[in-house]
Amino acid sequence: MVLFPGKAFDEIATGDSFGSAMTVTETHLVLAAGLFGDFNPLHTNELHGKKSRFGSRILHGPFTSALVSASVGMYFGGTAIAYLEHTCRFKAPVRAGDTLTTTWTIVEKQAKPKHKGGIAVLSGACRNQDGEVVVEADGKILVMNREKK
Repeated sequence: MVLFPGKAFDEIATGDSFGSAMTVTETHLVLAAGLFGDFNPLHTNELHGKKSRFGSRILHGPFTSALVSASVGMYFGGTAIAYLEHTCRFKAPVRAGDTLTTTWTIVEKQAKPKHKGGIAVLSGACRNQDGEVVVEADGKILVMNREKK
């Protein structure tokens, strides 16, 4: 039983948008270093970060990418068959304390009757609290149709 059923392929349309917002914390930086084994001083050493072009430590790109894609998983919760593609273009650094707002738009639908659903082609943008685009993203997700009762 899915408590919050996501959108099914037959329930979405080109032009539909969805997203989420969250504030990045110090914990995200620490967890990312441990999860990825990437202890680059840009992520783990405040003194090094202050001397860098960014002026502080920054969040790992793969973790930022995961935060951006999280709303795709939630929007298609229980209906997703497979997340097929995900690309990110990092436009600005993400720091602890930043509030990220991600918006995804369905730009194309590709029916896949063999899979009893189809592919949603997505375009996304993530902005910080100042409205600055920090990530541009694209994705493709294979989603089932809603089971008819």
